[in-house]
Amino acid sequence: MLGGAKRSPLPDHVHIVGASGSGTTSLAATMSAKHGHRHLDTDDFFWLPTSPPYREKRPRDARLALLRHALSESPRWVLSGSLCGWGDPLIPQFELVVFLAVPTPIRLRRLQQREVERYGRQTVAAGGAQHDAYVAFLEWAGQYDTGGLEMRSRALHEAWLTALPCAVVRLEGARSPEEQLAAIEARF
Repeated sequence: MLGGAKRSPLPDHVHIVGASGSGTTSLAATMSAKHGHRHLDTDDFFWLPTSPPYREKRPRDARLALLRHALSESPRWVLSGSLCGWGDPLIPQFELVVFLAVPTPIRLRRLQQREVERYGRQTVAAGGAQHDAYVAFLEWAGQYDTGGLEMRSRALHEAWLTALPCAVVRLEGARSPEEQLAAIEARF
């Protein structure tokens, strides 16, 4: 290596998946900062830029083309978020998939806090401009553990994980991103 730089022990192409609020983005940011992977998030490709955000889906072929291009621009990347179904053509590029499973009450508290930070307490409160969307989002996120294969759910993720040709690391429970990363590093 040039200048005696030490190569990260982690694979070059990592995908981190889990329920909304499980910490995929936080873990990917931590991994990126420590190991030099470029951090990409599926939400940036799935959703069209709108105000407020996360209201209009980008067409499947367009999001896949954009993500494929972004991945090709970096030799090392970590991709956070779910792409089950629409992103399946990218599966051969994954060297490691990390699945995060966090209890629903903890995830929902995290999501409530994130939405308040993102939009403001008054905006998501009853009568606020984002209240209905906030309530619908939390209801959707709360169904992750009980939902079927027709939605982004634990059942869908578990089925998807069994078909992967790469290494899979499962991390259960509410740990800090640093603790999660240490658990992954211990396996490589």
